[in-house]
Amino acid sequence: MENEYRLEMKGISKSFGGVKALTDVDLCVKKGEVHALIGENGAGKSTLMKILSGAYQKDAGEIRIDGEQVKIEVPKDAKDLGVAVIYQEFMLAPDLTVAENIFIDRLSQGRLINWKQLNKNAEEELVKLGFGDIKPTTPVRNLSVAYQQVVEICKCLKRNAKILVLDEPTAVLTFAEIEKLFQIIERLKEQGTSIIYISHRLEEIFRLSQHITVLKDGTFVDTVATDTIDKQKLVNMMVGRDMTQMFPKRSARIKDVVLEVKNLSAGSMVKNVSFQVSAGEVLGFSGLVGSGRTETMRAIFGIDRKEKGEIIYFGEHIDFKDPKEAIQHGFGLLPEDRKQQGLLLEQSIRVNATLTILNKITNKFGVINHAKEKKYVQELLKKISTKYGSTEDNANSLSGGNQQKIALAKWIAADCKCVVFDEPTRGVDVGAKTEIYRIINQLAEKGVAVIMISSEMNEVIGMCDRVIIMRQGEITGELKQHELAEQNLIKYAMGVE
Repeated sequence: MENEYRLEMKGISKSFGGVKALTDVDLCVKKGEVHALIGENGAGKSTLMKILSGAYQKDAGEIRIDGEQVKIEVPKDAKDLGVAVIYQEFMLAPDLTVAENIFIDRLSQGRLINWKQLNKNAEEELVKLGFGDIKPTTPVRNLSVAYQQVVEICKCLKRNAKILVLDEPTAVLTFAEIEKLFQIIERLKEQGTSIIYISHRLEEIFRLSQHITVLKDGTFVDTVATDTIDKQKLVNMMVGRDMTQMFPKRSARIKDVVLEVKNLSAGSMVKNVSFQVSAGEVLGFSGLVGSGRTETMRAIFGIDRKEKGEIIYFGEHIDFKDPKEAIQHGFGLLPEDRKQQGLLLEQSIRVNATLTILNKITNKFGVINHAKEKKYVQELLKKISTKYGSTEDNANSLSGGNQQKIALAKWIAADCKCVVFDEPTRGVDVGAKTEIYRIINQLAEKGVAVIMISSEMNEVIGMCDRVIIMRQGEITGELKQHELAEQNLIKYAMGVE
């Protein structure tokens, strides 16, 4: 009798030093299904997938593919068995063309290459996925993120991938690009490919998957059929507690205007932007990726040069010449890319948390009082429920959710009067999201003016007092709290009259 499972991972355990990352975890995926793998940051999802891909070796347990027990000791073993993983950071050669990336294994085989045939074959593969508009001769660095993802999928399929792992595949895609990705997933499923789908976006999981496996703290919680469970029960399984209030209530009083921006223009992405935000208010900025939201805030914060317009901060006309001056005036910005811009990953948690307040922990000679600094950091991280070993551990030792809390911590420490949070919960699990929302609410209740850029519509609706919508560098609409609905946000974001 044919085995119904394409992949069986049974009793998988893995430790790093004395820390148990996985304990007796099971994952069984059927042929031609989308199987969601979910859990909070640090639940063990990445470790389990790295064992499947050959990046890590398991300490215990067994792996079967199509009923046969297999050994996966190095990434080549996984590739030869038809396992492919598409990470958030793509494994593409940016200076090579689309065709060269798709057939990169052939380029290293030391024989003459028929370039015309190679490009033709690449074009056929792209057409199969519904992306015939991607030119095989285009250098990959010139493609959008969504199209790079298509190239990555093509490359994996040419290696005869039977099991495809997608790790947060929609994190940086627009609405339209996400729809195209979902169409690809449906096609692959029909062709018999087994897809393991990792995402913190529950609406995607309910739309795409047939089964869901939940991990918590490195242990297996359960595998359930998607059509037998609702979002609330699923969240409770993930976090191990009832989370009836995803968006905690806020009791802030909106007071005087803190920041007013008039007719701001900067580069090609910020055109004649005007808005204001008040003390105690959470002002949302919504729109498609590339709409100019981030660029607007960078121009205000002094990262990018503004070409024209006025910035009025606490009643005074001001132009921050650089971020240092903005911080001195109590204006903070948490960037969307925490790994590149929000944290010093190779530095300690302590150093990261106190970057904005060195003047508070140094003496008159500029020497840091380390005892004072450590105590301050420990108290700060306790307030925002951060999980870490030691304040001397590097920031890159933490899970994504806890890294984001460290990035947030430095702005809480800075005692800002106005702060911009750019995609504050991107790549963060449901439990950590709620804690970050609580931090934002606490800041608003203290009278801080909060600007929150978010691509998640439910987050914008659940958290904001008012929302500005941008498209192609311009403001296309403004919605008050009672007007916040997905169809209204989409209408303005897509430029629909």
